[in-house]
Amino acid sequence: MKPESATILIVDDEFSVRDSLCGWFRKDGYHTDTAENATEALRKLQEAAWDVVLLDIKMPGMDGLELQERIHQIDPEIVTIMITAYASVESAVQALKQGAFDYITKPIDPDELSHLVRRALDQRRLKSENVQLRQKIEQLSQLGEVVGDSPQMQKVLELVRSVAETDATVLVRGESGTGKELIAQAIHANSRRRFFPIVPVNCGALSETLLESELFGHEKGAFTGAAYRRKGRIEMANGGTLFLDEVGTIALKTQVELLRVLETKEFTRLGGTRSTRVDFRVVCATNQNLEKLVEDGQFREDLYYRLNVFSIYLPPLRERREDIPLLARHFLQKYSLQMNKGFTEISPEAMDLLVRHEWPGNVRELANAVERALVVGKPPVVRPGDLPMRIGSLSENVPADSLAAMEKTHIARILERSNWNITRAAEVLKIDRVTLYNKIKKYDLRK
Repeated sequence: MKPESATILIVDDEFSVRDSLCGWFRKDGYHTDTAENATEALRKLQEAAWDVVLLDIKMPGMDGLELQERIHQIDPEIVTIMITAYASVESAVQALKQGAFDYITKPIDPDELSHLVRRALDQRRLKSENVQLRQKIEQLSQLGEVVGDSPQMQKVLELVRSVAETDATVLVRGESGTGKELIAQAIHANSRRRFFPIVPVNCGALSETLLESELFGHEKGAFTGAAYRRKGRIEMANGGTLFLDEVGTIALKTQVELLRVLETKEFTRLGGTRSTRVDFRVVCATNQNLEKLVEDGQFREDLYYRLNVFSIYLPPLRERREDIPLLARHFLQKYSLQMNKGFTEISPEAMDLLVRHEWPGNVRELANAVERALVVGKPPVVRPGDLPMRIGSLSENVPADSLAAMEKTHIARILERSNWNITRAAEVLKIDRVTLYNKIKKYDLRK
């Protein structure tokens, strides 16, 4: 959640605390307001929506603990952070048990509090996304987001339905862009854990140190720059699913630590001494040959067997060309709605190009191609000239003896680019208008 869209209410009976905190957060771009007591706070909570409430525990009249309970009655999604003196840490711990996000002690460190608020907003965002997930759960549970009628994809969907009902660890294999994360989401959405979050970790995008911190979290002061305590993705996935993408890139040291967590379902934050028990399911994905990595000593054999309990292979798009028209129309509808453009179909010539393309980038490349076509094309039909040049070029797709097909496609592309201006198209093709008219009639080309 961006600062300019986040709202913070500061409740404290000390004017200096309210004034300084309000100034800090306004400088950071947040919308802030203050209240000096519980009565004023409750009034402002009724008048407007708030994302985070910074709440002093010790106040005259209704104290922070009682106000916290009232806040959760008004809106359970509001994140509360307690402000306390060292002498009342026990009360802060009680507040945590009642559902507070965290607490901070006076005198307040602005940087630490800023980090804490950002974390709180991240948690609120995750909760909001979970609400949206709940709203879409019926649709997802029918695997509506996974598109494909080919025998290969029907087998994949059958495997997804079978394994989703269990807690078995799943390894999704396939080339880059085949939709491995989408399959992971489908497994989660059809599992008993579907009302808890699915937490993704792109293992290949993080260094060894960053990945450890991302997975396990860290305590304040655990390493240089660790100015605050941070929850890891494993802890965030408690009750839900942890999705480890590009799992073959994890360093050997981290593999050892991950294996222990998977076996014991306990972890310790970096710099911490106390272990925390978690309950989560693991779905991982890779485009690498893990067996070869094990053979080369780059991937632990025991971790490989721990992850490879149930394997699902996603075939590349070139091996299931019958799914291309279905996928293309799916992306056409999706992006047409997003862009508010009136595209309704893909011309037969353009679809022919899509079907015959090799798709080295798989479904992701197809999605990008359709999105690009909608940006440059004119509704309601996507035509060959709207597609990226790499797809419009049939040199790798058309058989050597199919010169007529190449000529037809080339003429259609030039006509589309010329907006069917015959004179202009003939000049580009370096033929006269009569010849071009004959070609249009011969190949039954239509605007």
